[in-house]
Amino acid sequence: LQCDAVVSEISAGPGTVNFTINRELLAKTVLQQVLKDGSEYGVKSELFSTMPREKTVIEFSSPNIAKKFHIGHLRSTIIGNFIANLKVALGHEVIRINYLGDWGMQFGLLGVGFQRFGNTDKLKSSPLQHLFEVYVQINKAAEDENTKKLAKDFFRKLEEHDEQALSLWKQFRDFSIEEFIQIYKRLGVHFDEYSGESYYHKKSQEVLKSLEEKGLLQKTIKGTGIVDLSEKKDLSSFSTVMRSDGTSLYITRQVSPFVDLAAAIDRMNKHSWDTMIYVTDKSQNNHFQHLFQILKLMGYDWAERCQHVSFGLVQGMKTRRGEVIFLEDVLNEVRSRMLQNMASAKTTKETEDPTETAEKVGLAALIIQDFRGLLSSDYQFSWERALQSRGDTGVFLQYTHARLHSLEQMHGDAQLTDVNVACLQEPDAISVLQHLLRYDEVLYRSSQDLQPKHIVSYLLTL
Repeated sequence: LQCDAVVSEISAGPGTVNFTINRELLAKTVLQQVLKDGSEYGVKSELFSTMPREKTVIEFSSPNIAKKFHIGHLRSTIIGNFIANLKVALGHEVIRINYLGDWGMQFGLLGVGFQRFGNTDKLKSSPLQHLFEVYVQINKAAEDENTKKLAKDFFRKLEEHDEQALSLWKQFRDFSIEEFIQIYKRLGVHFDEYSGESYYHKKSQEVLKSLEEKGLLQKTIKGTGIVDLSEKKDLSSFSTVMRSDGTSLYITRQVSPFVDLAAAIDRMNKHSWDTMIYVTDKSQNNHFQHLFQILKLMGYDWAERCQHVSFGLVQGMKTRRGEVIFLEDVLNEVRSRMLQNMASAKTTKETEDPTETAEKVGLAALIIQDFRGLLSSDYQFSWERALQSRGDTGVFLQYTHARLHSLEQMHGDAQLTDVNVACLQEPDAISVLQHLLRYDEVLYRSSQDLQPKHIVSYLLTL
């Protein structure tokens, strides 16, 4: 074996042959690639050259209309956004869909509640807070049979398109979306499409008809509608899709499976996608398994290309005021704690807008703490750990990023054409170069299993 321009040294050990790569060549090759590809470094790797560019629909976040943005929707929002960003970076076409919980019996209750306790001015100024208060009040009254009956009547009016009921519901929906958009702005998230259960409600009747025509819908003795999912057709596995009174059944997603079936079919017709990804917590694993199976039984081969990315729960998220359930409180808390830390740190530079800086750095802290482990694991949230400025935290990543920027500013960031690689031979430099060289593999792993932890641990090591 001869040494050449790439291999500078070859030696044999017991049962091994050792090669040493020419280190100057390593440094030169890596740096040239980084400078040439710029922000597309890693993405242009030949690892991705055979990967077909696809059209992906991603459904994520999906809060409920007329309810404040719940902390439970935070994970779905940031994970869905990560997957969408990753797919876009790799050259795929992505459609981001927010599928809102905007239909169902609870709107009967809320409609009656608003007629009794509502205030139009409050609805305009802080819709979700006001609707939340109304909902709490009417829920207390809902023990009363008369209130229950009124709620049922109101929801029936909605289903029959009564103008007054629909106009009130539409106000709830429009004001809620406006407030959600403000929160998404804070999170750096956007959607291409807001759709909801209400939109597919009519279409779900067609799905019901189609299931009946295909002989997939069976009635039990009690009159409930079920679909047999078992291989041997012995009902060892089935999905209940309809109540005995003929109304659609509200299963795990608080909505009829027909609505989800109708939504999937409609999206295929509208977008003709290559993959569709649903991002929800793992309590809904069963629901999606059933959904995909029913689609397959209905003869839709593309059900194979539907995917459910599930995640665990976050425990122990408390603000100074106690247990937190609303996202806005968490975002405000992270901002105020970060401002405090910035004020007490000696190294904090004057910034034009400290509040905005605190918001962004705090958000990075939340996201990195969330993305460090496997998505399917539950994890215990800790403010102290998340907001540390040292160690494996989002704050530290932002801090490092800021320092690199200030080095560029100090030394001018003119494009380098001639690099003296002889200066990069010490072990630390070599390990950074080797690490940079592995970036495409890390991206590739994340693109395969859609887990952000590979990229997070890569960046923390870097």
